[in-house]
Amino acid sequence: MRRRLVNLLSIYLVVALCLILGYYFWLKAKEPNSQVVGFFDDIPGTRLVIGSEVIVEEEPPLIREGRVLLPFATVKKHIDPYIWWDEAQQKVIVTTKDRVIRMETGKLDALINEEPMELQFPPVEEDGTLYIPMDFLKDFYRINIRYMPEQGVVIVDHRNSIYRIGEPLSAEAVIRTGMSIKEPIVREYSEAELGSQAAELIIFEEYESWYRVRTYEGIFGYIPKADVVIRDIIITERDTDFNSTSSPLPAGKINLVWDMTYSKKYMEFSREKSPGIDIWSPTWFEIIDREGTIKNRANPEYVEWAHNNGWQVWGLVANAFNDIEGTSIILNSTELRHNVIRQILAYAALYDLDGINLDFENIYLKDRDAYTQFVREISPLLREQGLVVSVAVGVPGGSETWSLSHDRRALGETVDYVCLMTYDQNWPSPGSSAELEWVEDRLVATLEEVTPDRLLLGIPLYTRLWAEEEVDGKMKTSYLAALTIDGAWKRVEENDATVVWNPSQGQYHATYEKDGRTIKMWIEDADAVNAKTSLVHKYNLAGACVWAANFANESVWPVFERNLKQISHYEEWNALVVD
Repeated sequence: MRRRLVNLLSIYLVVALCLILGYYFWLKAKEPNSQVVGFFDDIPGTRLVIGSEVIVEEEPPLIREGRVLLPFATVKKHIDPYIWWDEAQQKVIVTTKDRVIRMETGKLDALINEEPMELQFPPVEEDGTLYIPMDFLKDFYRINIRYMPEQGVVIVDHRNSIYRIGEPLSAEAVIRTGMSIKEPIVREYSEAELGSQAAELIIFEEYESWYRVRTYEGIFGYIPKADVVIRDIIITERDTDFNSTSSPLPAGKINLVWDMTYSKKYMEFSREKSPGIDIWSPTWFEIIDREGTIKNRANPEYVEWAHNNGWQVWGLVANAFNDIEGTSIILNSTELRHNVIRQILAYAALYDLDGINLDFENIYLKDRDAYTQFVREISPLLREQGLVVSVAVGVPGGSETWSLSHDRRALGETVDYVCLMTYDQNWPSPGSSAELEWVEDRLVATLEEVTPDRLLLGIPLYTRLWAEEEVDGKMKTSYLAALTIDGAWKRVEENDATVVWNPSQGQYHATYEKDGRTIKMWIEDADAVNAKTSLVHKYNLAGACVWAANFANESVWPVFERNLKQISHYEEWNALVVD
């Protein structure tokens, strides 16, 4: 009996001990972690916070005389992918929608849109790293910068952001490293801090019962929703879309017509005889040497004629198509780019132009970014003069020197209009210049890079003449000529050619035999224009761009007028075709 009592007592003691231990561990499990850890302890040097992230790069920010300088590589990666460094000339170039800033390392003299300005602190190079003065650039980048010397933290916020601002409800609230009360604490608050700026929390993410927040001094962590009061939503100023013009463009889809200006044939055009035209882009300006000298073919009489007809003039500026190395030299030199830009600005003012159309072709793929930089440098200065900026680009999937060297996405973000050169589909091989299906396919691919409100669809008016013949048992093809619309149909009539309309190609295919050869044409005429311009409405584009007036006849302009000005949507065009 006694042994039995001892055993029962032992069991009771064990059970009681288990209950006590269980209760103890249950209390421990409910007890919040009180360990406080340093959030930035593992990050050496001055720390950098941009928006919702801590940025850790090889080189930290530099603080000089209380001013913040960021490494060039950090700025390029996290703030401005287009900032440019010309190592040979030791110059930094920053471009925004309406400003071009040029700074030289170690010098307080800077240029903003060609106007001199003195810096309080210049770009500097230390231990092989280039540092950029951010206090000077913050307004151009539309960012706010705050340096917290006690914590050694630089905080950068973009002004075009929306923030929810909160604060802890009490001094019992803490910020933790994770969404659990068992996670360590990274920030505690005192009663004195509550209600002050020091207690301000920016809320970035919201979870079921937690917020991810950033404290005033740049510490990131998590806080229970129940411990936070939301007191404000800050919507900071947002960037506006810069699409200025010297004078308003007409209603409807716009139509830019390139003009190979080698004669006074332009005088034959008028608003009455040539409707459906909004802008003339004459081939006036061309870089002719490796110093960036521009050959000027501009004609004041031309501008007066266009303006009297209610048309705008966007002068075309081309590189030297046949000197790819010379183009490379110019694009990669800050001074040579600047020389070209100065000349264009001067000519645009001299001839009272309404816009500039940039047409740089045959560029090395390695110079893709350099060309984008050139466009970014000239665009704000042109806009400052009230000019529209447009650029001609190759289609996606083209050759390296004619298509891949154009960064359509970056250019589309920079200029007012992108002119898509949807032609020369088969060049230099025989075939159509621009089959409808191919044009639409390339257009759809481009819309992944350029917004439709900035895109002009290229419409060719020329017809290429091809010949096929058998030589030594092999079929040989050769290119003969580029024909005008009237010239192409004259060939058809003179040679009694077989002509077939191909709906999928949106053009007539003509063939005839002559001198032992088969002659082929894919004719670009008013009917082909009708088919292609329908895509402008189908994809709600800004309009069309036409190469070139020199190949046209009077039949095409009423088609442009009807399809771009009178028809308001694709279904309306389609109904007309069916009728």
